Amino acid sequence: MSEKKPISRRTFLAYLGTGAAAIVAASSGLGAFQGKAFAADALFSLQTNKITDAFQPIEPAANGELLLPKGFKAHVLAAYGDSINPKGDVFGYGSSFTRFFPIDGSNVKGLLWVNHASDHHGPHNGRRTDGQLSLAQIKATLANQGASIIEIYRDQDGDWKMDTESANARRITGYDPFELTGPARGSQSVHGAATVQGTVVCGSGVQTLWGTVLCGEGRFGAIGRDTGLDQTHYGWIWEGHPGDRSFQLRKHTALGRFQHGGAAMTLSKNGRVVVYMGGSAAHECIYKFVSKGTYAASAGKANAELLTEGKLYAADLEKGQWIELTIEAVRRTLDDSDFRVPSPLNKRKETLTDLFREQADVLTHAHEAAVILGATPTDRPAGLALHPSDGSLYVSHTSHARHGNIHGYMNRVIEKNGDPGADSFDFDVASAGGSSSGYSCPESMSFDSNGNLWTASDMPADKLNQGTIAAFKNNGLYLLPASKKQGGSALQFASAPGSAHFAGQSFAPDERTLFLSVQQPEPGESAPSSGAWPNRPGDRAPLPAVVAISGFHA
Repeated sequence: MSEKKPISRRTFLAYLGTGAAAIVAASSGLGAFQGKAFAADALFSLQTNKITDAFQPIEPAANGELLLPKGFKAHVLAAYGDSINPKGDVFGYGSSFTRFFPIDGSNVKGLLWVNHASDHHGPHNGRRTDGQLSLAQIKATLANQGASIIEIYRDQDGDWKMDTESANARRITGYDPFELTGPARGSQSVHGAATVQGTVVCGSGVQTLWGTVLCGEGRFGAIGRDTGLDQTHYGWIWEGHPGDRSFQLRKHTALGRFQHGGAAMTLSKNGRVVVYMGGSAAHECIYKFVSKGTYAASAGKANAELLTEGKLYAADLEKGQWIELTIEAVRRTLDDSDFRVPSPLNKRKETLTDLFREQADVLTHAHEAAVILGATPTDRPAGLALHPSDGSLYVSHTSHARHGNIHGYMNRVIEKNGDPGADSFDFDVASAGGSSSGYSCPESMSFDSNGNLWTASDMPADKLNQGTIAAFKNNGLYLLPASKKQGGSALQFASAPGSAHFAGQSFAPDERTLFLSVQQPEPGESAPSSGAWPNRPGDRAPLPAVVAISGFHA
């Protein structure tokens, strides 16, 4: 990988103005440079102090510290085990998706929603001699799942802190009751359940148009088996409200059950809610839900009902078609004597035929239904983001070494006529990981308001500093500037401590603060040491945490 040199703001603006490095905004107006200085200056308004102010990109590093460019500082808001409120609730394990909800419109005080994505047992991974978890281990494991809602503020010195006396701070765990909504509620597919226990492995999330949060349950299999939970009750997208405890936690079965990765929400041209979804596992597909009803801003939280009924699709990337997942189509395909089970399913045709009896079965086994109907399995489509100007969908395909996809890539989905409710789309590769692009294994993605794409890498902890990913050293956070033209390298903004990786990057409304999760490797994984990061008094082991990064000003 070619050496990156620190660059000045003037050089950086010129770099963007020539479209040398990245990815996206030529269709948006932001990318229409036309040889003028206007567009570059607009990206870095000194009046707005946007997060995209110039910074000196850092070099790849392999040590136990969280590294940032000169002039930036990370404030640890909460780490695993920290008390978050007077009740004594503690911050969960495996920090991931974040979202800041201002209090009274403030950019420096609000509630921070943080998901917990551990698909192991956190520090409680010891087992009895018979190989099973003890009751105490099960209790600890489930208590660490879900989400933490913490209250945070920036003090007079500019440091971000958590208010541990907040009455608004709370936990959502593997023990809270969740209502099932939609077609699978009460069905045989979920063994008649209308209410289920808790949530697990909540890596991804998205803020809804009405101010709630949708969270995707990811690789739930190991947790479900080891804790004795009903597997059909997990793998859904659930909805919660950051500030309203009375809002009933609910899992929306109409959006399908699979190993969820990222999600993104928008509206179709006729006002229907569209939720794009990806998977966190190999061979997963890209999905789209389109509500039956239409969105009304005046309805507020009542818009949650729109997620209880609609159509679920999966993408055929070769044909550029959205395939509706229906029981009629699945049964028709399985009844065809020429049908052969696609290899990713690894199941007998007879088993699949017995599995699908009604529409609830299609939703409960959405991945199987999608592959049966010809949707395209991909290499972990874990990160999703909508471009803020043209609305096109970006999906990160993290990697799949056995397919020869070592460094991953990002693709772009452009709906027909620019309508998210369309039944067809164009598809292309927007950026490929590797030495020429300056990043590897992209996972979580987000755009800032200027159309610059931020992505966090997820190179396997036990492969760091080895083989063809060795040049990238530790995992990082990268900026791909707003330009459609390809070439050049991504700009590395942060380097993760040791074998950790970043996730859930999000911005405060004024884009002067970046919130970022630091996911430490799971216990027992063979990986480079992270020392005792975050290295606070009393820290004796590396801890997953969430940080606020400041320094985004002229």
